[in-house]
Amino acid sequence: MDLILVNLIDGLVTGLLLFMLSAGLTLIFSMMGVLNFAHASFYMLGAYFAYQVSLFLGFWMGLLVAPVIVGILGAGVERYGLRRVHQYGHVPELIFTFGLALLIEEVVQFIWGKDQMPYAVPEILQFTAFSIAGNSIPAYKIFMIFISVAIFITLLYVLTRTRVGMIIQAALSYPRTVEALGHNVPLVFMGVFGVGTALAGVAGVIAGPVLATFPGMAVVLGSIVFVTIVIGGLGSLWGALVASLLIGWITTFAKSYNVRMEDILTGLGVQKPVDMSESLIRDLWTITSPQIADILPYLLMVLILVFRPYGLFGKRDA
Repeated sequence: MDLILVNLIDGLVTGLLLFMLSAGLTLIFSMMGVLNFAHASFYMLGAYFAYQVSLFLGFWMGLLVAPVIVGILGAGVERYGLRRVHQYGHVPELIFTFGLALLIEEVVQFIWGKDQMPYAVPEILQFTAFSIAGNSIPAYKIFMIFISVAIFITLLYVLTRTRVGMIIQAALSYPRTVEALGHNVPLVFMGVFGVGTALAGVAGVIAGPVLATFPGMAVVLGSIVFVTIVIGGLGSLWGALVASLLIGWITTFAKSYNVRMEDILTGLGVQKPVDMSESLIRDLWTITSPQIADILPYLLMVLILVFRPYGLFGKRDA
């Protein structure tokens, strides 16, 4: 029971961190219909900017300043790059954002090098919040949970309860009507893109000290972000949250419990083959859950695409 509680907390931290990263991409897609391949690169920039600011002003100023810088860069990318490409369709957008991701990675390596940065947890949070059966839960993990939950509540409130949220949602469905009412729709789009990239920057700031800050960190989480929004449903904030938590808990529990495929297949009534000379059959029966933990989200995505192509919370096309 104690191990289950520890895994629930670890999975919650992983899932909420993934939500912060996928929430920005979900926001951008729901507004503009753009799948931003460079989104994880803004996450990386958030970590590097926060590290650089923390050298002079400390971690907390990095937490405040780095997402703002990333958001301004994101808004600039939309205004002077993506907006010009948007009129030519989705394929040029994908090519543009893919190229941007490669460019950002090269710039990061040019400025900071290829080595891992010594970006550490702030001293004030370097203590154990509580322990469960000898397993210590760091205070920084609790801090990550609170930041993630606060961001979700704020986004949900802004999008559903404020005038700004009403304008954003109206601009999505009826851009010409909103523009006729005197609102600057291109400015709204630029703002949404900037906020979306800033959210990725926040994720980078708080993830950098625990997941390492290095040039390949965008690649590590880049693909899983798209898996998350596909599972949750493109454009759904609730879907992004639920999918992120599912992925966090699935991978955490799979890595913690050494479940053998042989036990699963035997429990399902599958008889063990007499001839185990074939390597494929032998590997299938000897595989364990930690070995396949990282591919479980992709298997879940395949199942979702087969049985519910529009995602858990996505809307079926009319």
